Amino acid sequence: MLVIRHHDVEEILEGREPENIRAVADAYRLHETGGTVVPHSVFLRLPDQPRDRIIGLPAFRGGDRPVAGMKWISSFPGNLDAGLQRASAAIILNSTATGHPEALVEGSVISARRTAASAALAAELLTRGRRSAGVSLLGCGVINFEILRHLRAALPELREVTLYDHSAERARAFAARIAEEAPGVEVGYADSPEAALAAHTLVSFATTAGEPHIGLEAVRPGTVVLHISLRDLRPEALLDVVNIVDDADHVCRERTSLHLAEQLTGGRDFITASIGELLQDEAGFVPDPGETVVFSPFGLGFLDLALADLVHATAREKGLGVQVDGFLPA
Repeated sequence: MLVIRHHDVEEILEGREPENIRAVADAYRLHETGGTVVPHSVFLRLPDQPRDRIIGLPAFRGGDRPVAGMKWISSFPGNLDAGLQRASAAIILNSTATGHPEALVEGSVISARRTAASAALAAELLTRGRRSAGVSLLGCGVINFEILRHLRAALPELREVTLYDHSAERARAFAARIAEEAPGVEVGYADSPEAALAAHTLVSFATTAGEPHIGLEAVRPGTVVLHISLRDLRPEALLDVVNIVDDADHVCRERTSLHLAEQLTGGRDFITASIGELLQDEAGFVPDPGETVVFSPFGLGFLDLALADLVHATAREKGLGVQVDGFLPA
């Protein structure tokens, strides 16, 4: 068993934003053609801790390098007040020949970067013909920072960022990181979520919201909304926009905004297409310039496996990680 630690994963994935986006795109194409297996995620909720959860995402990705495994990821929003990361994760990779566990990989970096790569891929596809010079980021945490990194790789014309967070201190710390890593980017602050929605025609929600709290009345015509946290938008707001998902069966669960919209309407006719469909026919999707497009990805386990497999192969090649002998019976 190879244990691949947090700093090993960071070292391997450092500066690989374009490669991450390509790996995610390839995985979505496989999914669209039936090359993945993605059982429904398992949600473990703790008594008397309604905001906290631990999620298990089992998956299989086929193709030239088949890989099977599971991500076990916790989300404890209260950690932020204690100066800890909200999310922590571990990914186990199993041999597809024997089923034996082969690697235990620290998963928070992989989870954040596959999420960001998915968002950047969607932004690149959905803004073709109507590029934005700026992006509004609602939620100044790890996920939106990785999204910004990957957006800059996919959309090099981005030069402006508008930030909104309930914590002004967190927003200032986020801005300081931007100044350090991307000194040419102009940073501004919004004093409300609505002001952030109106600031640019590209918007990313990556918050800890547990219930929908905002509509889309403030957005400009032609805005693309990356609804990464899945529970910010009121379900009514999704009924008059173009909705793109990663997988309708997965995203319409666990009281996401789309799940509530399905309950409201009695069906899923409000969903336009999956991102896999768009990748199969990139020229066939041309939204009206005045339409709002919302991308709502559930975050499928095979995306984690796509990056974890890359990390595992690189770690073995470079001699990174800790080899644990005797983990399995002789």
